[in-house]
Amino acid sequence: MESLVLHLLTWSDVINCKCSSFFAMFANFGEVVNWKIQMPQKPADLFAAMGARLTIARNEIGFSQAAMAEAIGVSPRAYHSYEKGQRGMPVEALVAMGERFEVDVPWLLLGTKSIRAGHDFEALKHIESSLDKHLSEEGIKIKSEKRGAIVARWYQSHVEGREVTDDDVHTWIELVRE
Repeated sequence: MESLVLHLLTWSDVINCKCSSFFAMFANFGEVVNWKIQMPQKPADLFAAMGARLTIARNEIGFSQAAMAEAIGVSPRAYHSYEKGQRGMPVEALVAMGERFEVDVPWLLLGTKSIRAGHDFEALKHIESSLDKHLSEEGIKIKSEKRGAIVARWYQSHVEGREVTDDDVHTWIELVRE
């Protein structure tokens, strides 16, 4: 399994069509012309998506919430609220996390380093369908922004050539479940 977040995309050279995944857009239109990430409109959506990515990153580092809070200079209560998506994380804490643990700050904020036509859309299609199949078979329901965080981490691992096991994906799902 591999990762890349779920985004709303705009196909601005053809029509103003919003799709719920990269694959859906490419399946419908065939090739990239000029598209960009559309940020969720509500702060609560932004915070929830970022909280899911923070949880995944912290788990990969192997820290408790309290240890991460101390490492980046915030209170444990504040850090807990970031992971729960109840509030945004200060820039200083994001920078500290990025520098100290080599966490990709754009990924924490947006779910991806960058979106380019050169991405492996077949791998992304496989990742999204595998995750959706597993969630469906297990009767697991998670919010789309949290699903996106899992897809993002999986695709990023794919791009970086890191093997992702079923246990990794199960852990990510458990971390973002409510």
